[in-house]
Amino acid sequence: QVVLVESGGGLVQPGGSLRLSCAASGSISRFNVMGWYRQAPGKQRELVAEITSGGSTNYADSVKGRFTISRDDAKNTVYLQMNSVKPEDTAVYFCNRFDRDRDYWGQGTQVTVSS
Repeated sequence: QVVLVESGGGLVQPGGSLRLSCAASGSISRFNVMGWYRQAPGKQRELVAEITSGGSTNYADSVKGRFTISRDDAKNTVYLQMNSVKPEDTAVYFCNRFDRDRDYWGQGTQVTVSS
């Protein structure tokens, strides 16, 4: 079993920055993919960014150039640096870890972009 604990959500003004963190614990392996998804009201959950254990990254077109995903394997933690945020980035952000052929999810953290 893998447990994911997210932190860092909140209210931010348009154009501002926010950093999300997600710490993994439990039965984790070296070979995995960690990522961030988001779900806005009335919409489906969508991939925001993901990073492999080898460091390869993938971003949604809507966040390219604004968001950066990174990981610290010594802390089993993945980060999402969100810059130049827009109102349309408002959503619940979920941490995901694909490990040993299973998907694990965090509880979600609310990000609200508003003036």
